[in-house]
Amino acid sequence: MKKKLTFVAVLASLLTFHATPSHSKESPAIADSPLLSPWTGPRGGVPPWTLVRTAEFVDAFDVAIARADADIEAIANQTEPATFENTIESLERAGEDLQRLQSIFFVHSSNLNLGPLPDIEKSVVPKLSEHEDRTYQNSKLFARIEAIATSDAMTDGTFSLAQKRLAKDLHETFVRQGAKLDGSQKIRLSQINTRLARLFTDFSQNVLEDEKGYVTWIDDEAELAGLSDSLIDAMRSAAVERDEKNGKWAITNTRSSMDPFLTYSANRPLREKVWRNYYSRGDNGDKHDNNAIISEILKLRAARAKLLGYETHAHWRMEPTMAKDPSAAMDLMLKVWPKAVARVREEVADMQAIADEEGADLTIEPWDYRYYAEKVRKAKYDLDLAEVKPYLQLDKLTEGMMWCAGELYGMQFEQLSGIPVFHPDVTVWEVTGRDGKFVGLWYLDPYAREGKRSGAWMTDYREQNKLDGEVRPIVSNNSNFVKAGEGEVTLISWDDATTLFHEFGHALHSLCSDVKYRSQSGTNVARDYVEFPSQVNEHWLSTPEVLSKFCLHYETGEPMPKDLIAKIEKAATFNQGFGTTEYLASALIDMKLHLAGDADIDPDKFERETLVELGMPSEIPMRHRTPQFSHIFSSDSYSAGYYSYLWADALTADAAERFEEAGSFFDPEVTKSLYENVMSVGDTIDPADGFRNFRGRDVDTKALLRKRGFPID
Repeated sequence: MKKKLTFVAVLASLLTFHATPSHSKESPAIADSPLLSPWTGPRGGVPPWTLVRTAEFVDAFDVAIARADADIEAIANQTEPATFENTIESLERAGEDLQRLQSIFFVHSSNLNLGPLPDIEKSVVPKLSEHEDRTYQNSKLFARIEAIATSDAMTDGTFSLAQKRLAKDLHETFVRQGAKLDGSQKIRLSQINTRLARLFTDFSQNVLEDEKGYVTWIDDEAELAGLSDSLIDAMRSAAVERDEKNGKWAITNTRSSMDPFLTYSANRPLREKVWRNYYSRGDNGDKHDNNAIISEILKLRAARAKLLGYETHAHWRMEPTMAKDPSAAMDLMLKVWPKAVARVREEVADMQAIADEEGADLTIEPWDYRYYAEKVRKAKYDLDLAEVKPYLQLDKLTEGMMWCAGELYGMQFEQLSGIPVFHPDVTVWEVTGRDGKFVGLWYLDPYAREGKRSGAWMTDYREQNKLDGEVRPIVSNNSNFVKAGEGEVTLISWDDATTLFHEFGHALHSLCSDVKYRSQSGTNVARDYVEFPSQVNEHWLSTPEVLSKFCLHYETGEPMPKDLIAKIEKAATFNQGFGTTEYLASALIDMKLHLAGDADIDPDKFERETLVELGMPSEIPMRHRTPQFSHIFSSDSYSAGYYSYLWADALTADAAERFEEAGSFFDPEVTKSLYENVMSVGDTIDPADGFRNFRGRDVDTKALLRKRGFPID
């Protein structure tokens, strides 16, 4: 997942500023705060994590916003005619203090959301929304942008392709954000956006509270049956971290803790308890329940879309994407959906047969799916992922990712010491190219902890650009792996290893960036294209080179046996019914919620009835149930956009086949084309053109079905 630092994730890719009038003078103490100062230190400066004082955040935002406002006013009120240089490029430079401050603050809110941070976030995020609206509604500024976007320079060869795209995208974004509304409409739009900002924050905080509040405790060793020693050790460490030192084990309410427990625990009642805790986040009928918040968000989104002249929120959100229209996304999803559901029926039948053979006297339920899927995997492919996990050391896989980046893009990684970090778990790596020149910095924050939101994501701290000299990127990858005990090796599951490579793909997208303008750098591309480079990068995990060099047994150091590698390859499409259906159920609910317009929606009822209409198998849940669906309710980021992973995977599957046709995922010619047409160009060209240049043709969506082992009609 690509996570933006600003609360308005999608829009921040086009604008690098926020503004609001200031009604107070800067206090000297805040004006000199490290939160507002240019970053100092090596490699072009680094975030001053060790100097952050959270009590200064609110005042610092007031100052940074006022400074950004001054930048915007200076651009808007120029007497000279609008030019690309004095308007568009000036906007690229505006609000640098605010950019840096947001980088620091949103890392804290995602990774260190403890103590006063929740209340600070509730104060800061609405201010950012209000300030963003003030900028989009600046009539003088919009007039200058429109003059450029409609000038002869857009067609007479004066502008480069990148400049034309930047001017066009900026103009369209202002229009989509209400620049052409009248005065009363602009006021109403701002009211909606400010209220949404508060609701997004409340939603996120509620999910985080349920993740912190519903820990499953085990105090009887007999209840650990079926679990590996490494998982038991990790559960013990999780208990100690929560100050429980009396021989208990903790299953935290996060996917990285829940998933392996449901996969291997022989204790069915305990599996059900863990499952219900996880899939009930935000839906417990208490003060952290998200259903009323969701209903209000949907109403406000529908009202905003109507105000802006769009049929629904889905139509508004999808306009700047590759798909362009909800119908295109729905067509792709509904093409895959029946095939995925049919595969689930086959998978459940196989599981039920094993359960019956064992005399289990049960009908497969959602908390049984992972457990019996592993039994089927063993029976069908002689593959037990418990045999694979001892070879999946987090440190060695991290080394393997970096090795792949070296083979593909010439990158070399060196761990640095003495660089400020926001938590002791974080490591910092300097990235250099084949020529030894500095490429960027990569921060890795892999472990789950209290106050860190669940899931995995990539964040840009600083984006590459060349507007005023070379600025190299600073990026981070953040995960929630269960940390092993002191002196022990952290082992992760195959799914977690795939996620690790996925998020590193986002980081590589930013590190490979080679463009002039920050708004077009790295991952600042269409939402349904941004997952393409990351999903492609997943494929390198299963290459023979990585499996043999870096999947080493944590005790013996021996490489993964060739027969085990062969089993993994043979079982590549196993359980695709489960994986595809749980994902698509969430994506379809997302789209249908946002196509419903201003209907009164009870989220639980809507979810339940829509899944019945779709024919959702009762044996599995949505990957993200509505009350905990942070992708679409913690911001506008992936709203009406969760389909993006499938859309991008259609590109990914086809791209992977090009490497297969070449005979190697390290083929230099194909790798060079991927770098030149995808990884380095950001948003300087249309993504469809970039993919076409790489593949030599438009995407073949049948590759997606082949990848998942589904029949092709």
